This record gives sequence, structure tokens and C-alpha cells, in this order.
Amino acid sequence: MLRLDTENEDIMFELKRPLGKLYPNFEDAIEEIRSSKFLISVGDATFNNLTKYELYPNIGIIDNLIQRKNHTHDVIRADHILKADNPAGTITDDLWETIGKALELSNPGECYVIDVAGEEDLAVLPCIIMANPETTILYGQPNEGLVLLKVSDLKNKAQKLIDGFIEE
Repeated sequence: MLRLDTENEDIMFELKRPLGKLYPNFEDAIEEIRSSKFLISVGDATFNNLTKYELYPNIGIIDNLIQRKNHTHDVIRADHILKADNPAGTITDDLWETIGKALELSNPGECYVIDVAGEEDLAVLPCIIMANPETTILYGQPNEGLVLLKVSDLKNKAQKLIDGFIEE
């Protein structure tokens, strides 16, 4: 298991900044989202916004919380639902393995949801490291908007951030 080193100011600073292009309005990103070959969404609000527009990611990672408040999805249209345990501030082996399994099993047109018991916030990093370079990842930047990133642009940066975590 990897634990976020909250005393490492460099990592904390980098994780608070958007890793990709920030869209203050979700609607402004729809065209680019639709053109994505493979799409991963991280976070409940992002997943909700996608499904509101009948856009379904290949992989959606949720924890049933939006800004630390309980949230339940009225309807989840997913072909497969996987479960992972991942306490706040960590990236567990279970989360790594579940993301890997979803990446391995997913086919075009299918939606896999990873329902995380704990917190999914840091799942963006293993997704960047493991996903195909052509993958697009979406996640919410709290109180700022939607972040859209291309995996090919961030593999080295994600690995550098992960290297700064504490291995337990």
C-alpha cells in the first residue's frame, strides 16, 4: 500500500493543481470527451455529469461521496461493477489490481464501474500509469471544474508523484 506523504510539500502542491486542462463548465468539454478513444472518469460528480449527457466512460471510479458528503447514484448504467477497498490518502494494492482488471477486461462500448469503499481521489495516478497512452481521464477539481487529461502527456509525472508516496 502507498500512503500520501502529507508533509511532502512538493507532492501536495502538485496534487492540488490540475494535471490536465481545466474546464470551468462541463459542457465546454463535451466535444473533446466524445472524441476520446478510451475514457476513464474518477469521481462521483464527474460520473454524474457524464451520464447526464448519456456519455458513459469505459471505466468510472466512484466512492459514493461528493466533496466528502454521501451520494448515491439513482441509476448506474454499467455492464460490470467491481469493488475495491482504498482508505483516504492511500493507493492500495486492491485499487491497483482492480483498475488493472478493469483495463484488461474492458471492451469498446462497455462501462465498468469501480465502486471504492473509502476514497477514490488518488486513483487518477494508477490510471495514468497503467492506461494506454491514448486514454483520456476526467476528474473533478473541487470548486473549479472538470480536468481532462491525456495519459500520454503525464506518465512520467504520475510515476514521479507515486515515487514520493510512502510504501507501507
